Amino acid sequence: MPDYLELLRPLLEHSNVLYFAYDLSEQRVVYVSEVYEQLLGDPVRHLADDLPGLLASVHPDDWHYLGQLLAAAPPGTPVQDVELRLTRARDMQWLSVSVMQVQAANGPAHLTGSIRDITPTKKNEFNAQKFNTKKDATLEILAHDLATPLALMQQLTEQLSWEVEGISDMGTELLRLMQRACTQGVTLIRDFVDNEFLESANIELKRERTELVHLLGLVIDEYRQSQQHMGLLFSFEAAEQPIYASLDVNKFQQVVNNLISNSIKFTPDGGSISLRVERNGEHALLTVTDTGVGIPADLQEGLFERFTRSRRPGLRGEKANGLGMSIIKTILNLHQSRIWLESAEGAGAKFYIELPALPT
Repeated sequence: MPDYLELLRPLLEHSNVLYFAYDLSEQRVVYVSEVYEQLLGDPVRHLADDLPGLLASVHPDDWHYLGQLLAAAPPGTPVQDVELRLTRARDMQWLSVSVMQVQAANGPAHLTGSIRDITPTKKNEFNAQKFNTKKDATLEILAHDLATPLALMQQLTEQLSWEVEGISDMGTELLRLMQRACTQGVTLIRDFVDNEFLESANIELKRERTELVHLLGLVIDEYRQSQQHMGLLFSFEAAEQPIYASLDVNKFQQVVNNLISNSIKFTPDGGSISLRVERNGEHALLTVTDTGVGIPADLQEGLFERFTRSRRPGLRGEKANGLGMSIIKTILNLHQSRIWLESAEGAGAKFYIELPALPT
């Protein structure tokens, strides 16, 4: 019978993936592939001396999470693609670890596994997330900034049309054309933002372990930078940190941005919009609160349905297509999460999102 280990050895030694075996009874590494030096920066012969410091440099949240997964996995069941952060003197390094407990015939139990350096991939993901966060917030801010003067012009032309009615047919017609142009402008702006949300929502879910406090902080910071000229105050509070959840980051950002967008549409200048996140048992609870005009009781039922009768234009003339809230609910359902609200006419609105939290 062929010696399969010998057949595989050239692949193990020349792969850019690190393979290892750890003897649980002797508590030592009995095999590690040569890529160790390239991956972690020190010769293999120094492994015994390196190991304590190497393990100590793993982010404690990630180390605890991996330990929980290993403890829950029966022998012979792999724990795959767990992302670990190494916080050493140089830039943070991201590793993807797959590991399995194996019982050798008439021998001790071992942990065997592989380690890949995914630092470039994670950097690209973070850059994409930052871009998406800025893009979504910028679109909402631009929509607000452009819609506000158009809505004001629309109101002024409506007032003027009453003044000239019966006096000048040409003046009335010109004002009517101006009103229509303002309405079309507001609609065009809102359609552009809504279409971006719709297209993003149709992409397949790609979930990953995500720290919520950091993510929400990035989202709200984009709005804070523009709050002065928007005439609204944005705030964020985290009851504790860290709070981890399994999310499609881009889609969840879209959910949060769409809720903030809804608050912007119905909150007059001088109002405030706040985010808060906390851990509630096995769940994370996110709230989005505004001091806007509120939602009448008769419009709250069916708010999250497609083409609901609850849709209404914003304070600055923004069109409502009735899809935004239903897509939010769809995305949250895919995350095994739920959304509900508390509101009353003239008393603002408060949206709650409850989603499963991961152990920390």
